[in-house]
Amino acid sequence: MPARMGSLKGDVMMGLQQRLSTLIGAVVMGVALFSGAQAAEQQPGVLKEEFIYETAPFPSCHASTIVETDTGLVTAWFAGKHEKNPDVGIWVSRQEDGKWTPPVEVANGIQYAGKRHPCWNPVLFQPKEGPLLLFYKVGPDPRTWWGMLTTSADGGKTWDQPRRLPEGIDGPVKNKPIQLANGDILCGSSTEYDGWRVHFERTSDLGKTWERVGPINDGKEFNAIQPSILTYEDGRMQVLCRSREKVITQSWSEDGGETWSKMTATELPNPNSGTDAVTLADGRQILIYNHSIRGGRGRGLLNVAVSEDGKNWKAALVLEDEKGEFSYPAVIQTADGLVHFTYTYQRKKVKHVVADPSKFVLHDIVDGKLPD
Repeated sequence: MPARMGSLKGDVMMGLQQRLSTLIGAVVMGVALFSGAQAAEQQPGVLKEEFIYETAPFPSCHASTIVETDTGLVTAWFAGKHEKNPDVGIWVSRQEDGKWTPPVEVANGIQYAGKRHPCWNPVLFQPKEGPLLLFYKVGPDPRTWWGMLTTSADGGKTWDQPRRLPEGIDGPVKNKPIQLANGDILCGSSTEYDGWRVHFERTSDLGKTWERVGPINDGKEFNAIQPSILTYEDGRMQVLCRSREKVITQSWSEDGGETWSKMTATELPNPNSGTDAVTLADGRQILIYNHSIRGGRGRGLLNVAVSEDGKNWKAALVLEDEKGEFSYPAVIQTADGLVHFTYTYQRKKVKHVVADPSKFVLHDIVDGKLPD
């Protein structure tokens, strides 16, 4: 009898321990998930996190872009069954009264003969004068795609008939152009059919005629694509590029983008993933990127860094740090001084983060993480 009672007591205790262990595990997991979701908003300067949409008529999305117009913010991305699938089109959402409108497809890859190709990498840009521009690509893959352009005179509500850019002109391949003092629009572009090579395209008439500069690298020492253009008060320009060489690369121009220095490595890693950057109104540079290399955390770690000179970078934010894909970011600064980030969230949604760069607390960069 005592033995049976002892066995029963042991079974009861074991069951209680298992239930307690399960409960603790669930609580810990819940706290971890909650902390991951709230981590960015708890960092100095972050004001808001949201998804552009909760539900959509497509399962997969990628490569978002964002712009400020007179009527509000506009975002775009490509979406469909999956990247490279012929049904992939360009989708747009606008912010009205602080809320995002349901996504609408505004461009697709249907050809005159009826064949359909996937669309790629939309880029929104609002010139100082003229309509809103939407660049994108159409084609079977990045080695054979071609550049397209459509425009909107009403802040993205309606769009004109898309037109193909001239042969050899791709448009901004991922990241936004800049507008020069003389009104010219300078686009950072790249190709992938002869190594990964960066070049520039300039238009003085909103995309009707073009001048091409480059490529500026040989595609051998550095395979680089998708440049972001930064500017400095002394007239210099800098580009930061994605590369296959596990680093963000850079090049500099001292003559308004006519010629560029030899491409070199920065101090920042790159897991062969897109980045974006913008020059702030106060002259600082801000970069959003995955601070990791392929084989490590890859696209699961998404960071924001700030620099005074484009060479020495400080950590400002960690927007994501968990298993999965958080990638292909875009960044702009709006007229109110705030910074807006959009990026791919697990290939299922587009996330939007708003931050005040004047409130950032900067740290030395250590393995992509902020200090405790």
